[in-house]
Amino acid sequence: MNIVLDTNVLVSAILSPHGSPAAVLRTLLTERARLCFDERILSEYRTVLSRDKFAFDRTLVEKLLGFLEGAGFPIPTEPLDLSLPDPQDQMFIEVAVFSKAEFLVTGNLRHFPKSMRERIAVVSPREFLEAIIQ
Repeated sequence: MNIVLDTNVLVSAILSPHGSPAAVLRTLLTERARLCFDERILSEYRTVLSRDKFAFDRTLVEKLLGFLEGAGFPIPTEPLDLSLPDPQDQMFIEVAVFSKAEFLVTGNLRHFPKSMRERIAVVSPREFLEAIIQ
């Protein structure tokens, strides 16, 4: 199954290794799901995970990103005519649409109003886990 991860899910997974976001990340590590991304998303992952305020081990961040990039699926996209509350989130919807992802997993559901989801299931980490267990 193809999924797209908002950056906040990766941050939360690292900060809280026993929470739902970490369980979502484990679905990628165990190949139960396949991450879809483009260069914009990878760049944002790298930028955010490298912020001093998180103090994440840079070597481990690079290993994680290397794994995600190697195991995931790069998607060519085109701009969609949407006006999301946070324009930086546009890339996640675009990748989800063009990859035909089953889920876009985010901790910020309000950033993706239902009217602008382009038929993509935008879910929280917990909702994603509940959906794949069924």
